[in-house]
Amino acid sequence: MKLHIGPLLIWLATALVAGDAVAGPASDARPGFVRIQDQQFTLGGKPYCYVGANVWFGAYLGADEEFGDRQRLQRELDLLASSGLSNLRVLGASEKSPLKDSLTITFRDRSNAYNEALLRGLDYLLAEMAKRGMKAVIYLNNFWEWSGGMGTYLYWTNGGEFIDLNDPQHPWPAFADFSAGFYVNEQARAMFRDYIRAVVGRTNTVTGRPYRDDPSIMAWQLANEPRPGYRNQLGFSRLPQYNAWVDQTAALIKSLDPNHLVSTGSEGTMGCLQDEQCYLDAHGSEHIDYLTFHMWPKNWGWFNARNPGNTFAQTLEKSADYIYRHMALAERIGKPVVLEEFGLERDGGGFSTGLSTSLRDRFYQTVFERVEQDLETRGLFRGTNFWTWGGYGRAQHEDYRWQPGDRSYTGDPPQEQQGLNSVFDTDASTLDIIRRHAQNLAAADCGPALYQIADEP
Repeated sequence: MKLHIGPLLIWLATALVAGDAVAGPASDARPGFVRIQDQQFTLGGKPYCYVGANVWFGAYLGADEEFGDRQRLQRELDLLASSGLSNLRVLGASEKSPLKDSLTITFRDRSNAYNEALLRGLDYLLAEMAKRGMKAVIYLNNFWEWSGGMGTYLYWTNGGEFIDLNDPQHPWPAFADFSAGFYVNEQARAMFRDYIRAVVGRTNTVTGRPYRDDPSIMAWQLANEPRPGYRNQLGFSRLPQYNAWVDQTAALIKSLDPNHLVSTGSEGTMGCLQDEQCYLDAHGSEHIDYLTFHMWPKNWGWFNARNPGNTFAQTLEKSADYIYRHMALAERIGKPVVLEEFGLERDGGGFSTGLSTSLRDRFYQTVFERVEQDLETRGLFRGTNFWTWGGYGRAQHEDYRWQPGDRSYTGDPPQEQQGLNSVFDTDASTLDIIRRHAQNLAAADCGPALYQIADEP
C-alpha cells in the first residue's frame, strides 16, 4: 500500500518541510506549525480546521515491544488519513496505578525512570503521522483512573491512600473529590512537572528532531478532562488552586516549547462545576491558546440507548444547545474552540461490530453540520475529535470487558466495554459521514484534501 497525495496537498508538504527550520519563537515564519491568527487556526498561512479522532493507544501500537503492533498502526493511520481524519488526540502519559480498571503498561511508575519503550512508541507514532500530514494533540495527565492520572500521583505522595471510581464503599462524588486533591498537593504536582519536562523536552529517536521543533504536534494538553472537583462546596473552594494549576502548568509548557499551542483538555461547563465563570477563568489564561469541550449524552442523562424514542430527539436538542453555548463562550473570550470528545453507543446499547450505528451516525452528522454552518460566518468553532477510534481492534472476551494483558486495543478505555463508543474499520456508514465532512472542509478551503490510498503496482 502507498499514499498518493493530490495537488491540493502541495501546500501541506511545503509546510512540513518548513518545519525543519531552526527552533525559535512561534511565528508564521514556520508554516508547518498550527498557529492562531485573528482568533482562527492557521497552517501554512491558510485557515486550518479539521475532523479528527481520539486514538489514545497510538503510542502503545507504536512501541517496538510485545505489547505494540507497528504494522497495525500503519494500517490504522492509512485508513484514518484516507477517511479525511487529519488530527489525532493521543495519550502521552500514563502512571502505574493501584486503581482498578487501569492500564498495566504505563509511561512511568513512581520513580523518575520513564518507560522508554512507550516513549519510543510515541516517537514512532509522530513520525508516521508526519508522513500522512496529520497533527497530534498530546495530553499529559488524566483526571480519571483508567491511565493512572491524578489519583495515582496522589497515591504516590499521600501515604498510599486512594479511592476507586464507583467504589460502593465510596460512592460518587468521592472519587471526584479525591482526584481534585491533586491541585493542592505540591509533591504530586512537582512529580507531574518533572514528567512534563522530560516529555516536552524530548528528542524523537526516529526522526532526530526535538519535540519542540516537530510540526506534526499541534498542541500539548494539560490533562484529559481536568476538573476542579464535584459541584459542591469543596469543588468551589478549590477553584483558586485549580486555576493557578492551569496557568502555571501551561506557562511551564510554553517555557519549554514556544512553538506549539497549549490547551486544557476540559469537558466544558459540565466538567467545571456547571459554571460558565469557572470555564472562562480557566481558559482566560494567557498561556492557554484555545478552548476545548466534550459532550457525553449518555453520561449526562440525555440519552438512553434502550429507549431512543423518548431520548434521542432531546439528545440532539441538548447537544446543539451545548455546542452553541460553548461557541458563545469562545466568542466572549476571543479564542478558537474545539469539540474534542463526543460519542454515542450503537443502536440498542450493544457492543458488537455487527450492530447498527444509525443513531450515532445522525448524532455525528448533527455535530459536523454545526461546524460547517459556523465556517460560513467565520466563527470560532474550528474542529472536532470524535470519541473514539477502534479501527482494526476488537474485544477479546465474550463480556467485552478489558483484562490486563489485552493487546487488541479499541478506543474504549479499560473501565468501559470494548466497543461501547468505538468506530471500527467496518463501520462504513459512519466513515462515509466523516469522509463527506472532511471533503466539505476542504471545499471551504479550511482543511487538507483527502489522502488517497492505492495498491502498489
